[in-house]
Amino acid sequence: MKIKIIGILLLTIMASSFKTAEEIKWLDFNKGYEMAKKKNKIMIIDVYTDWCGWCKRMDRDAYAKENIISAVNADFIPVKFNPEQQGITYTFEGKSYTGAQLAGVISNNQINGYPTTIFLYPKGKSSELVVGYKNAEQMEPILKDMKKKFYKK
Repeated sequence: MKIKIIGILLLTIMASSFKTAEEIKWLDFNKGYEMAKKKNKIMIIDVYTDWCGWCKRMDRDAYAKENIISAVNADFIPVKFNPEQQGITYTFEGKSYTGAQLAGVISNNQINGYPTTIFLYPKGKSSELVVGYKNAEQMEPILKDMKKKFYKK
């Protein structure tokens, strides 16, 4: 009986150790922008702030879900960007910006709340904004639409 229980316990431990929890591999803006140009991919920029409750909820309800993780990691360059963070210089199209300045430039001064998701395609020099909280069910068709929109160019 003890051997059977120990065997089941070992199998359970082994099975759980092989299961890897996949997650989105977020980059900072500077690295993400360079990688997007190099790999010719769309950036998905999660514009957030530390104090934003809806931003934290979106991390749980969308970006932690398996279908969103798979889609983002396969087809996009994921970037987390807090425009309120101080002491960081961002480079975009050969110019240097503070976080607040960069937020204005990449959004055409259209950010009016958080979270905001910006899809930026360096090759086409085009972008698209999605304002507000989105859960996984809402985000999935947005990812598909952005992929179709930008990669057809």
